[in-house]
Amino acid sequence: MFPGGGQPDMQQLLQQAQKMQQDLAAAQQELAETSVEGSAGGGLVRATVTGSGELKALDIDPKAADPEDTETLADLVLAAVRDANAEAQKLQQEKLGPLAQGLGGGGGGGIPGLPF
Repeated sequence: MFPGGGQPDMQQLLQQAQKMQQDLAAAQQELAETSVEGSAGGGLVRATVTGSGELKALDIDPKAADPEDTETLADLVLAAVRDANAEAQKLQQEKLGPLAQGLGGGGGGGIPGLPF
């Protein structure tokens, strides 16, 4: 498992863990600063969220605002937000997926004592 069959160099392991933590923090910051868009109703409603899932903007075309049918508008808003969040999750997988694999997949196979 370790070169030469010896014990792992604890200093080296700590440095690797620290580097992975820094990479993870940088990826999370990048996600928070990146915007993705989702839409519904052929673009009548558009939602913009950050890569971390925070709703930043909602654009509603006046054609979608029928005072007699607010349920459809509400459905379009929900669909647009869900679409934007799905895009944000894809972005999270792209940015954080490789880091999670480097940390042991996050399924209990990570580095003991670290919160991931």
